[in-house]
Amino acid sequence: MVGMGEFREAVVAWAAGGPGDPARELAERLPVRTAVLLEGPSDAAAVGALAARRGRDLEAEGVCVLPMGGAMSVGRFTRLLGPPGLGLRLTGLCDEAEHPYYVRGLERAGAPQQGFFVCAKDLEDELIRALGVTRVQELVRAEGDLRALEIFLQQPAQQGRTPQQQLRRFLGTKKGRKIHYGRALVEALDPDAVPAPLDGLLAGL
Repeated sequence: MVGMGEFREAVVAWAAGGPGDPARELAERLPVRTAVLLEGPSDAAAVGALAARRGRDLEAEGVCVLPMGGAMSVGRFTRLLGPPGLGLRLTGLCDEAEHPYYVRGLERAGAPQQGFFVCAKDLEDELIRALGVTRVQELVRAEGDLRALEIFLQQPAQQGRTPQQQLRRFLGTKKGRKIHYGRALVEALDPDAVPAPLDGLLAGL
């Protein structure tokens, strides 16, 4: 059975310079109505975790959650998926520093900007602030990463940083860790403490 994963792979291949016909055919067969553009897989893990908590099946709703491999790619993806390409509704999350790339990409594609939500620094920072440093440290301990965190905090580069900054940096120090905690931090949130950008994105889908 054809699923959203195949469509996602076809779009990524298209964005990398491959043919567009596979993505077009899959978009019609599934059908796909909305593309959620995200910078990376840790953001996708967080979105998926919140959707699951709220009893949402995004794939069944025709929503493709699409990590682009970095904000620099947004112009290419908006052109392929937005009005000039497949004509899908575009929405997503972006980091504050990368917001100008999204603005330019959406303008060039003739797509509305109101469906995109800006994280103050990035989504990990939003989640750490929502949970609080103590709760995140408890989660790190529960996930078996306390020793790794303690070693990380001894590095000279971490001296003088706030605990929140240190935790944010720690999550990105090992391959796969950001993805894992993208899911774990969302699952630990109180229902009324979901960061506004993530909450707004899910509410708008």
